Amino acid sequence: MDKIWLVFQREYLVRVRKKSFIVMTILGPLLMALVMIVPIWLATMSDDTKVVQVLDESGYLKGKLTSTEELKFINVPGPVETAKAAYLQSEDAALLYIPQLDLEKPQGIQLFSQKSTSLSMKGNLEKQVRQELEEVKFVNSGIDQQVLDKIKTPISIRTVNLSAEGEKSSDVAVTTGVGFMGAFLVYLFIFIYGAQIMRGVIEEKTSRILEVMVSSVKPFQLMAGKILGIAAVGLTQFLLWIVLTSAISAGVTSRFDLKRFSDEQISQTTQGMESERDVQQAQEIHELFSATQNLNYPLLIGSFLFYFLGGYLLYGALFGAVGAAVDSETDSQQFMLPITVPLILSFIVAQTIIIKNPNGPVAFWMSMIPFTSPVVMMLRMPFGVPTWELLLSMFLLMLGFIGTIWVAARIYRVGILMYGKKVNYRELSKWLFYKG
Repeated sequence: MDKIWLVFQREYLVRVRKKSFIVMTILGPLLMALVMIVPIWLATMSDDTKVVQVLDESGYLKGKLTSTEELKFINVPGPVETAKAAYLQSEDAALLYIPQLDLEKPQGIQLFSQKSTSLSMKGNLEKQVRQELEEVKFVNSGIDQQVLDKIKTPISIRTVNLSAEGEKSSDVAVTTGVGFMGAFLVYLFIFIYGAQIMRGVIEEKTSRILEVMVSSVKPFQLMAGKILGIAAVGLTQFLLWIVLTSAISAGVTSRFDLKRFSDEQISQTTQGMESERDVQQAQEIHELFSATQNLNYPLLIGSFLFYFLGGYLLYGALFGAVGAAVDSETDSQQFMLPITVPLILSFIVAQTIIIKNPNGPVAFWMSMIPFTSPVVMMLRMPFGVPTWELLLSMFLLMLGFIGTIWVAARIYRVGILMYGKKVNYRELSKWLFYKG
């Protein structure tokens, strides 16, 4: 055990002292914060109002297009060639040309611009033109637009998790997003730190350092210390990310004053709203934040740490065995595919079948199989997993990494001292039963 501890210390200290570790530990939370903050900041920036010239030969939309903070409409005289020539002499954003229209099949509307038109501008104009033409058709058919607006009833179904403890607001988008993020991080960390084990073993093997090390340390002790040391590096980095991200989140919260989404503030805001649509949007935002706050973060973080460690130990041992069996990373490709296919498959399936039915039979069995459970179970956790399923999955994962560590140790003890020989699967199977 003392020798495993010595190898553990060496692997841990060598990696945490690297500049790359320090830089990524600091940059990781900052990059995540930028991903969250930059879109909000850009959304709050008000662009200059774009002026759109309107030439309406149909007469249906003249003076009816509503200017907004983004678009300002001005009517211009025709004919269209004269309007286009005048537009080229201006600095306006675009010229909207509406010819004589058949209301049943309105065709021929064109948008002229000196630069490429943005998708948002095109969509905004299409929406306004469509609404105004529909209103004209309603008037012509004798239907009162105001009556029609009253008939239209927006519906928003609120999702609530019901249990013996009471009711908690939930949101499918929030639970899916949190689950997907947890699954992606487990998937990413297993690949990153598992690859570090393989590269480290290959480097030590090719430099013949292992020949000196195995004279005083048993191969299993060397492999165990290396795997545990790199696991500790990953946990250290992740915990530091949690601390730094929490500090940054607190700053973002105070900067954008997220308390305005509290129950009292939402109530005061909706009282001053006349539009049912505005009230509904405010309530949806409130429910979104409520669902975020109602997540069981201690359980999610604890489960993440367990499945990260369990998945890492399971795959890390196999990565280490591959590193011991080959002489270069190029030779490792033939052995890497069978190892990584279950992990990749679980992530692909998680984006399709499991998100649609997180409690279905496919999700259940893939969350029980040790090779796929680290990713799949993290995706299911925010949706709520029965305690017995979680405990069974954890137990099977522990059995899984104990089994893979035994297999890897048998390969490792033979492979680390073997040079220049091309190894195949048949040869690896023989190594499992070598005595000594």
